[in-house]
This record gives sequence, structure tokens and C-alpha cells, in this order.
Amino acid sequence: MRLSKLFTKTSKNISKDETSVNAQLLIRAGYIFKMMAGVYAFTPLGLRVVENIKQIIREEMNAIDGQELIMTNLQPKEIWNQTGRWDDDVVDVWFKTELKDGNEVGLAWSHEEAIMEMMRQHIKSYKDLPTSVYQFQTKLRNELRAKSGIMRGREFVMKDMYSLHATEEDLDAYYEGVKKAYMTIFDRLGIGNDTYITFASGGAFTQFSHEFQTLCEVGEDTLYLNREKNIAVNEEVLEAALKEFDIKKEDMEVVKASEVGNIFNFGTEKSEQMKIHYTDSDGKNQPIYLASYGIGVTRVMGVIVEKFADDRGIVWPENIAPYKVHLTCLSKNEEVLNQAEELYKDLQSKGIDVLFDDRPKLGAGQRLGDADLLGMPYRILISDKSLEAGGVEFTVRKTRESNVISIEEATKKLI
Repeated sequence: MRLSKLFTKTSKNISKDETSVNAQLLIRAGYIFKMMAGVYAFTPLGLRVVENIKQIIREEMNAIDGQELIMTNLQPKEIWNQTGRWDDDVVDVWFKTELKDGNEVGLAWSHEEAIMEMMRQHIKSYKDLPTSVYQFQTKLRNELRAKSGIMRGREFVMKDMYSLHATEEDLDAYYEGVKKAYMTIFDRLGIGNDTYITFASGGAFTQFSHEFQTLCEVGEDTLYLNREKNIAVNEEVLEAALKEFDIKKEDMEVVKASEVGNIFNFGTEKSEQMKIHYTDSDGKNQPIYLASYGIGVTRVMGVIVEKFADDRGIVWPENIAPYKVHLTCLSKNEEVLNQAEELYKDLQSKGIDVLFDDRPKLGAGQRLGDADLLGMPYRILISDKSLEAGGVEFTVRKTRESNVISIEEATKKLI
């Protein structure tokens, strides 16, 4: 991609009411556009990051036999009334509206009831179980105070998966498998070392539900963490957890974190409320066991920006960066410009995603500043000076380590 063709432009200015680092940097770099509080549009640059995150999640969900689909966002009131979750006193984040025919509908904030209603048509016997489906969808939640940029919004992209099982034992086994898959995902996203499976309140038939919390100084959650025992507890259930796991508060480290995923075991609650059953091998009707598993795709993106950004701008992990390398030519010499063009095309031919700064009229300071702000993992700078020194200047964005190496060597480093 040529920077001269990109419709977005970098900026030094940011709205005074945008206090979060992730939103400030993403807006300045042209990855997102703020429409209103808690609502952001994703530009081509931002969308590439979102899609890279989604692909990592998709691969790991497919590996545990998840099947991708997409549900409707418009949700009929009647389905949610069956479980009591249409009631604003039970779920207070609904966006609700009315159709022209007078029927009331909601804009989905989750899909447990909707999935169960769909499965009513497809699951008849034990032979149809287990099954697991997932989707990537824009969720809408009427948050009272949307803050923290894309880490907490009224509109956001989420991966939500739902698994249905004939027995509690089968659900428990799959649930543990999802835990491992989630940690693999966070490892691949570059935040695995700082992400903990955290005990929190909730869950249908257990005292604790499980959150995946990433250590982050601006996170909204307070955790008590015992690194030695690998136990993390949300502050809201601390006393109960201390008793359950026989650990002392003084042995726990207090940290701030941001929730990037969660999983819930509903047991047979939804099935019994909605009267959805399957026939077992003896011909008897049995309730279906259900669990749901979520990852906030755009929230993860925001957390990554917060964790890895430095005083120069964004620092993308290689697995999710929109482009692998930022190529810049600082020369007005036609021969050098041609070499830069040839290198751009050569890297592309080798399957390397390249963002090429082909804006010769801009000064070196702005172009190098943009490279740092945009945050690609590697930068190749070609100039009269670098060629005289033996090739191109190759810089690793994360460490800022920079060396002049041959064009051939730079290419090898990127393959």
C-alpha cells in the first residue's frame, strides 16, 4: 500500500475529551474515527488489524471444532422474555426499538437465547450433540459511561461462541479445552504472558465464572494475583475466593487489568427456561447443557496499543500489524527512488505486506515520525546515505535497534 493513496492522514491534534492513550494514538495515526462517545469507525488501516486479530481467533476456534456463522442483531422480545433477560432490571444495557408493525425488538448485546432458539430446530437427539458455533459480530451495549477508547464502547466487535452438550461431563471437558484455546490466542496476540484466567462472580451453577484479564495500568478491574500459584481473583469476589482456595490476602499482589475475554457455564438453565430438550438413547427428553465464550476483538486491539505504545507512537506485535514493514525513501535522486520502487515491488512479490511512504514532498522528520506513530514492526529506510554505507537502514520498532544492512539481508529478515 502506498501512503500517498491512503485517504487517512496522521495528525498531531486530538480532542481534549479523549483521555485514553489507545484512542488518542489510534485517532492520530488514522486507524479509527470517533463518531461519538464510545462509538468508533475503523479505517482501512484499523480494519486490517481487526481482521488479523479475528483470523487468529478463527483458527483456534476451528481447531476445537467451532463452526462459524453469523446471527441476527435484531432480537425479538419474546425469546428473551422466556429467560427474564429482556427486563431492564435484569439486563440494563439493552438498546431497544419498535418496528413499524408495533413489535418491540432489541439490538443484541449477546446471543445465548438466540442460539438456543436456532438450535431448537436442529437438535433433536443425543446424536446431534455436542455442537459448537461462533460468530464475529458488532455488539451494541447501552453503557452509561463509555470511556477508555476502544477498550470500552457502546459499539464493538466481539467473538462469541456457544457450545451445547448432552452431559455435564462433556460440557466441562469442552470448557477446559476452550480455556487452553483462549490462552493460545492471547499468546499469538502477544499478550499471553500478561493474561490470567481470573475468578470472578457469575456463572449459572458455580460460584465463580472465568475472565481472561490482561495486566494493564489503565485497566478498569482490580485483581489480586498470586504469581507463584498462578491464581488471579477479581476484587469483587476476593473474600469468597480466599476461602475457596485457602490463600491469604497478604500473599496476593494488587494489580490493574483489562478484561479481554470471559466464559460462562450456564448448565441446563437456558434449556429448562426455554423448554428446549433432546432425546437421549433411552428415548427420554433431557435438558441441553450450554456454555458461552467471548473475546472482545476491538477491546483486545485497544489493550495492545495501551500495553506496547511508547513515547513515539503505536508498537504493533508482528502477528496483528496491518503491514509488516514500513518502507521509506529519503532521496530526490531518481536512481535511488527507482531502487525504492523495485524493493517495494520485490517485497510484495514475496508475499510481504508493505506500507510504502512514497511522499517525497514531505520532510524527513514528518515521514520518520509517521513511521513511529503508525507502529509497523519493521522499518526500511533507503537513502543516499544508507546506500553509501552499504544498503538500507533496517529498524526494529519494538527495540528501536537500527543497522545498515544490504537489501538482500533486509529482505531475508522479513521472509
